[in-house]
Amino acid sequence: MTDFDATNAAVVHNQAAQQFELHAGSDAGVLQYRISDGRMIVYHTEVPQHLERQGLAARMTHAALQFARAQKLRVEPRCPYTAAFFRKHPEYRDLLG
Repeated sequence: MTDFDATNAAVVHNQAAQQFELHAGSDAGVLQYRISDGRMIVYHTEVPQHLERQGLAARMTHAALQFARAQKLRVEPRCPYTAAFFRKHPEYRDLLG
């Protein structure tokens, strides 16, 4: 188990690497995407196993979808986590496409 407090970790948008990152000490969660033809294709979300179930993936996904909305991008969730996030959060369904 870890002493990491998820509420204090900031999500960082690493545009050069096309990913959102959430650093937890020496570990990091990532949400990876690519942009093509006006779409943000989210293809991978990962959080180290010992940091799971602390809302880190949800925080990165929220940040990614806010970015997509601001950039007027449609979102294509190829990552199972992101697809499940859309089912749980209808407020983002307008971004699907």
